[in-house]
Amino acid sequence: MSGIFDTRIEFLKGVGPQKAELLNKELNIFTYGDLLQHYPFRYEDRTKFFKIRELTEEQENVQVIARIKSVELVGTGGKKRLVAHVFDETGEMEMTWFKGIQWVQKKLPAGAVYIFFGKPAQYGRKWSIAHPEMEPITAANEKRNHFQPVYSTTEKLRARFLDSKGISKILEQLLPLVYSQIPETLSPEIMHQYQLLGKQEAIRQIHFPTSPELLNRARKRLKFEEFFYLQLRLLMLKVARTEKFRGQALGNTDLLTDFYKNHIPFELTNAQKRVIRESFADMKSGKQMNRLIQGDVGSGKTMVAFICMLIAISSGAQACLMAPTEILANQHYEGLKEYAEMMGLKIALLTGSTKKSDRKVIHTDLLSGELKILIGTHALLEDVVQFRNLGLAIVDEQHRFGVAQRAKLWAKNEEFMPHVLVMTATPIPRTLAMTLYGDLDVSVIDELPAGRKPIQTVHRYDKDRLKVFGFINQEIQKGRQVYIVYPLIEESETLNLKNLMDGYESIARAFPQYHLSIVHGGMKAEDKDLEMQRFVKGQTQIMVATTVIEVGVNVPNASVMIIENAERFGLSQLHQLRGRVGRGAEQSYCVLMSKYELSKDSRIRLETMVRTNDGFEIADVDLRLRGPGDLMGTQQSGVTDLLIADLSKDAPLLTLARDAAQQLLFNDPELARPEHSSILRQVKQQKKTAVNWSRIS
Repeated sequence: MSGIFDTRIEFLKGVGPQKAELLNKELNIFTYGDLLQHYPFRYEDRTKFFKIRELTEEQENVQVIARIKSVELVGTGGKKRLVAHVFDETGEMEMTWFKGIQWVQKKLPAGAVYIFFGKPAQYGRKWSIAHPEMEPITAANEKRNHFQPVYSTTEKLRARFLDSKGISKILEQLLPLVYSQIPETLSPEIMHQYQLLGKQEAIRQIHFPTSPELLNRARKRLKFEEFFYLQLRLLMLKVARTEKFRGQALGNTDLLTDFYKNHIPFELTNAQKRVIRESFADMKSGKQMNRLIQGDVGSGKTMVAFICMLIAISSGAQACLMAPTEILANQHYEGLKEYAEMMGLKIALLTGSTKKSDRKVIHTDLLSGELKILIGTHALLEDVVQFRNLGLAIVDEQHRFGVAQRAKLWAKNEEFMPHVLVMTATPIPRTLAMTLYGDLDVSVIDELPAGRKPIQTVHRYDKDRLKVFGFINQEIQKGRQVYIVYPLIEESETLNLKNLMDGYESIARAFPQYHLSIVHGGMKAEDKDLEMQRFVKGQTQIMVATTVIEVGVNVPNASVMIIENAERFGLSQLHQLRGRVGRGAEQSYCVLMSKYELSKDSRIRLETMVRTNDGFEIADVDLRLRGPGDLMGTQQSGVTDLLIADLSKDAPLLTLARDAAQQLLFNDPELARPEHSSILRQVKQQKKTAVNWSRIS
C-alpha cells in the first residue's frame, strides 16, 4: 500500500535535489509521507480584516487593507529605515522596514492597494507595523477566509525560501497528488463512537483549515489516532505476554495469615491493602503478573513486596529482589531480614562485595530450595545464580535496569515465567505511566503510613543564610542530623568540586563544634561508603553532598534537608531529595535555598515544592514544564516520537484512546473481523519498524 508515500521528496514540483537535501538534514523529511506529517504548530487567523481605527495594542497579528500614500527613507547609515505611509477610509498608519530596503522599495508604488499583515504597535498617536508581510489585493484574496498554518523551519531552510510559507506552498502541491490515496486507519465503529473526522479530511484540514471548528476536529482525530496506535502496540505486547507465558498459580496464604496474626509491626494503610489484593489476584490467576507499584518514598512499598514474597514462599516458590546499587540492596536486606527471621525464613544478600565463600553457600542453598529470599544487585543476573523455583522477582527503581537485564531474571525459571513486581519511588504522571509502562498493570500507593508527619518545606533566599544556620544548629542540638546538597553543574567536574568544597569549608567554619561527612561523584566507591556509614551511625552530624545521595539511603535520624541553588534542580529531583528526610517519627524539614532572581519556571518549581508533598501532583507539574522526553530519559520509549499529540496537554484524549484500544482487543484479539481490516493493515505495515504505529507510510 505504501507506494506513493515512500516517494522521495525531491520528485515533488518546487523541491528538487538541493532543497530535498536540506529538508532531509534540517527536518528529517525524506518522503511524501514525512512531508504530509510535518504538521503546523500554530495558525494565524487570516479570516478577518481590520480597519486602521480598530487597531489595539492587545492584538497579536492583524490584516489591514490599505492604499499607499507615499514612501520615504528616514535616517542614515545603520539607522536607515524605509517608511510607507498608508491609509484606509478610517485613518492613516505607517509600515516600516529596517532590512531589505531596496528590494521592498521597488514593490511599493504610490496608489497601490495591499494586504498588510503583522503586529501593530503605537508610537505617539500613530500606528505602525514593522516588517509586515504584504501582497497586492486581488479579487480572490480580498474574500479570503482562512487560518494560515505556521510550520517549524530553520535558518538554513529560510535562506532557500523554505520558510513557513514556502513549506505551505510545497504542501499545496503535494496534497492533491496524494489525497485520494490517504488510507483510513480506524474502523467505522471507532470513528462513529468517538465522532472522529475521516483521515483524508483530517489531513486536509490540519494543513489548510476552512474553519476553526474543522481545525479542532482534525487535531482531535490525529491526536486520538496517534495515542490509539501507541496504546494498541503496548496492549498487544501485554496480550502476547499473558497468552504466551503461563504464570505459576501461587495462591497459598498460610504464611501471610501467620504474619498478619502474630508478627506484623504496624497497621497497613488502605492503599497498601488494595495493592496487595491486586497483586494476589494476579499471582493466583495462573497468568504471569507484571505489575508496577508506584509510591512515594516512605509509602510502604517494601512491606507490600515482603507480603507478596510470603504468598510465593507459602506456595512452594522462592523470591528475589534486585536493587540498582549496593547501598540500596544492603538497606533492603537489613529491613527484610528482621521480618524474614520472625517468620523463620532463610534470607541472603548477594552483591559484588559478597565473599567467595559466602557465595558458594548461597548457590547451594538456592538450588536446594532452602534459601527462600535473595536480595541483591546486578549480581543476581549472573549465570551461576540458579534457583530451585523462582516464583516472584521484584525490581526496585525499574528505570535503572534495561529490558535485556530484566529478561535475564525471567529466564531463571525454565518452566514458568516468574511473577514480576516493579517498584518505583519516582512518581510518574498517569499519562506517562500508561505510555511508558503500558504493558504493565499499574498500582499506586497514595497514602503515607500513620504516624508519618508530612515534611515541611520552605523557600529561603541567600540573604537568609544566617537564620538557616541558626535553625540547623537548633535541630542538631535536639540530636538530629542534616543533609546539605549542592547541584551538579553539567559542564564542569572542577567547578562542581570547587562549589562543594567552598560550601564544605563555609559550613565547617560556621559549625566548628560538629563533625561533617562529605560525599561526591569523584570519590572512590569505598570512600563514599565509609562516609555514608559514618553518617548512618551518627558519628557525623552534617552530610555535605552532591546529588549522589538521592536514591534510597535511609537515615531515620536525619530530619533536615538543605538544598543549595535549588533553582538548578528539576522538580522530580527536588522531590526525590526531599524524600531522604522524614523517614522517622520526628517532624522533618526541607529548606530550598536560591538566589533572588529566578526564571518563571524556577519559581513555579519552588512554589510547587512548598505547596505540596504529593509526588503525582509534582510529576504532573514537571511534565507540563519539561515535556515527557526529559522526564524519564524516554528517548528509547518512543514517547517523544509523537507527531502531533502532547502527553502533557492531551491526557483526556489518551485515556479515551486507551479505552478504545482495550475495547477493540477485548472484542477481537486477533483483529480478524472484516470491519477491523484497516487497523490490522496499519499494524502489519508498521509492526517491524516503527514505534509510532499511526504514521502514514
